[in-house]
Amino acid sequence: MAEKVVSYLIPTHEDYEDAHKGASEELVYQEKISAVAEERDATNKLIYPWSFEVVKGFFRQDDEDTKDLEFNYSLESMGRKEEWPEIIARIKKLNDEADDNESYKVLFLARHGQGYHNLCVSKYGLEQWDTHWNVLSTDGGIVWAPDPMLTDLGISQAKENHRLWETEIQKGAPIPSKFYVSPLQRSCYTLLYTWDHLKPDNVRPIVKEILREKVTGNLCDKRSPRSVIKERFEKHGFVVGDDVTEDDPFFDSQPKETLVDHAFRVNKFLQHLFDEDLDAIKGVVDAQKRSESAFVSTTSHAGTIRAFLTVLKHRHFTISTGGMIPVVIKATRRTD
Repeated sequence: MAEKVVSYLIPTHEDYEDAHKGASEELVYQEKISAVAEERDATNKLIYPWSFEVVKGFFRQDDEDTKDLEFNYSLESMGRKEEWPEIIARIKKLNDEADDNESYKVLFLARHGQGYHNLCVSKYGLEQWDTHWNVLSTDGGIVWAPDPMLTDLGISQAKENHRLWETEIQKGAPIPSKFYVSPLQRSCYTLLYTWDHLKPDNVRPIVKEILREKVTGNLCDKRSPRSVIKERFEKHGFVVGDDVTEDDPFFDSQPKETLVDHAFRVNKFLQHLFDEDLDAIKGVVDAQKRSESAFVSTTSHAGTIRAFLTVLKHRHFTISTGGMIPVVIKATRRTD
């Protein structure tokens, strides 16, 4: 009798709420992004030249009949519908045949493992968290803010992802050529545990302020100073982006973000990501850059992944703490 596989990547009803509530805000975002489509910056360049869409058929997560609260990608070969060599070949063909204003990428959108703030939510429930505990740092037993570390379960979730990637790489999975991560330490440590000794040392994760969790006043989402982030993670090869300042003015001075605000923030990340495929002189997509950066990893948060899926018009999908969803994207650039 086969031994039962134990997984720590089990979505909860709180995770489901994070992924599904506030659907009306998605419509507001689509209306607002359409309204600013022609806006230009001071140099008369389009601010949002790239538009994005999901390319379906590669992973089960974009199927409407996949039950997201029950689905565990860790036990389902990441949800892929084909073997990795076939997926890689199909993505290459799409990019090889793309116009010079188009680019295809597979984004592996990872969520940090369980942090102590998640443990607090599990202990007291979402309602008490939202109305009381979210602005505090401790209940006298658990310390969950600011910038909480992973729990033992969170570390186990990241290590489960490590084993999964190790298995999938042996089956031909690509190692992403670019890694981006939120500045909050729970995301940085999740990336570290997940990719330890799997990615090449010369592929350095970039810490991006723009990938942090939605700012809603939750004290757990206040990050550490830039100097602390550098001390913790530069020795592991991380590059702390210039947008990460010493203090955290984004948390302290910004009004609470809505899903609409967060989606615009993530859209800016995607604009920059696909801009990196451009030939700077010709202003068109460089075929070699496009091919070499077809697989990208981000490690962030439930809210950030929700914002990604909103921008991409992907179906709602529940992501457990420590979870990940792969998404195939087609980006099309309008000319200035």
